[in-house]
Amino acid sequence: FRRVLFRSAIASTLLLGSAFAQTPAASAPPSSTNASPAAMATADAKRDMRVEKHITDLHAKLKITPAEETQWAAVAKTMRDSASELDSAIDKRKAMMTNATAIDDLNAYGEIAQAHANSVKNLSVAFSPLYASMTDDQKKLADEVFARRAHNGKKMHKAIK
Repeated sequence: FRRVLFRSAIASTLLLGSAFAQTPAASAPPSSTNASPAAMATADAKRDMRVEKHITDLHAKLKITPAEETQWAAVAKTMRDSASELDSAIDKRKAMMTNATAIDDLNAYGEIAQAHANSVKNLSVAFSPLYASMTDDQKKLADEVFARRAHNGKKMHKAIK
């Protein structure tokens, strides 16, 4: 069961990590991070589309049955809510970058990291009942999907560095 929770956490990390990785680096010049409200809305819409695509893809890969739809809806809602909270933290940081001190930037980055950590925990909680109700074949699929995402995430993380 712990392995499942860990893999769920990894999946959430990878799902939301792409949005997290798009935050400007603390060393970037303020002019490149001072996004307009329209630009932030566009970025949010793109992240929303990625989240929806990921939800749809994961639904298909896990072969969610009609009987599991209610539990799946809770997982999908958690994913959407987490993405929204992360977007808010990212947008807040972008909006304050023009006049931010080093401390302001560190605090804003900490808020993003905390939103990310909360999303991992929330997804684990939401996914656990669904996983428990899955057939053995579905559990095996879930284990493989999350293990593959974790492996791909390591490659992606190395590429970002």
